[in-house]
Parts: sequence; C-alpha cells; structure tokens
Amino acid sequence: MLKFKKQKQYNYVLLLLFIFVAMRVQINGLEDLPEVANKLLAFAGEHKIFLFEGEMGAGKTTFIKNFCKTLGVNDAVSSPTYSIVNEYVGNAGAVYHFDFYRIKNIQEAYDLGYEEYFYGGGICLIEWPERIEELLPEHYVKVVISILDEHQRIFEFSKI
Repeated sequence: MLKFKKQKQYNYVLLLLFIFVAMRVQINGLEDLPEVANKLLAFAGEHKIFLFEGEMGAGKTTFIKNFCKTLGVNDAVSSPTYSIVNEYVGNAGAVYHFDFYRIKNIQEAYDLGYEEYFYGGGICLIEWPERIEELLPEHYVKVVISILDEHQRIFEFSKI
C-alpha cells in the first residue's frame, strides 16, 4: 500500500510539471529576437494570452515589437504606456498590446473593458500583469525576461 501511495504522489508531481511546461532561451543581442519570437509562437500553440514579466529595461516592449512582426503586424508597434492598450491587426486577427505599469487602480482596467479584450478571441500581450493579477484569465503563456548583462537576456516561457 505504501509503495502505491508513493507512485501516486510521483505521478501527481509529473502531472504538475506537465501543466507548467517551460522553455528557456538565452540571447546574446537584439539580432536574436526574431528567432525567440518564432520559438514563442510555436511554444504557445493555441494560447492567445501572453504575460510579459521583467524588470524595467529588461526588453519587454522591444521583444513585443519583434513578436508582433512574427504575428504579421505591419504597423509600427509602440509602447502603450499612457494609452494602456494599443490595437493592431495581425495574420490571425486582432492583437492587443497592454502596458499596465501606470494603472492607478483596478477600476481603470474595468473602465477599459478588459473583459472584451481578454475574452474576445484576440491575441493579448500584457506588460506588468502583476498590477491586474486578479483579472487575469486562468490560462496563459508567461514570458519572463531576465537581464544577464547589457546585451544578453534569458527568456523563460511557461504555460499556465
């Protein structure tokens, strides 16, 4: 009986690891970003919600510009720091780029109509998601960008 319980616990741990599938990519400069964007798109599969985490200056917006190109966005992509959201059209339809850094309270996200964006079927690219954590969908792809030095970054993708 004890052996069976241990096997069951082991299987549960494997299941948890499977749920939080991850990928790690290191880059040496900006020229590597298009390849990372392609890897993220392949990794994401059918997921349409992407959370981008990293300290200020890690390159979240710079990477999102490259990712938007991979998604087929032809418009100039810029940071929505003051507008909170920028809307684009890509190969698969609407792409929404959010920057919640300057949001003062959660009511601003409600006023923005976040539900229509998050649950409307478009692709959502969300910077500073921790500021609206309680509003985030249950499933998403999380992208963490870590600074190694002036040029090198580590990108970690996980499905949640």
